[in-house]
Amino acid sequence: MATQNIAGVNIDVNDEGYLNDPSQWTKEVAIEIAKEEGIELTDKHFEVLEFLRDENEKSSTLTIRKVGKSGIVDIKGLYDLFPGGPLKKSSRIAGIPKPSSCV
Repeated sequence: MATQNIAGVNIDVNDEGYLNDPSQWTKEVAIEIAKEEGIELTDKHFEVLEFLRDENEKSSTLTIRKVGKSGIVDIKGLYDLFPGGPLKKSSRIAGIPKPSSCV
C-alpha cells in the first residue's frame, strides 16, 4: 500500500493508483486524478462518477454495458467522456476499485 498526495490530502492507493479506501474520495481528489488522466471533468462526468460510486456500494459488478443502460450516458458517450479505457479510468477517478472486467 502506498500513500499519494492528491489535492493536498494523503490518500492510500494501490500499485495502479486506485484508492484503497473509497471514503477518502472527494470531488477535489477526482479533479486531480482526472488531470493525471488528461481529462477535464464536467457535470456529466460527475453524474457518471456518482453512478459508479453508488453501484460500487451495492456490491454489484460494474460493466460498460451497465453504465450504458444507466440513462446517464450511452456507451459511445462513456467512451467520449473517458477515452482510452472508459470503465478503468472512470473507476479510478470515482475512487472505487478497478472493476474485475478491466484488464
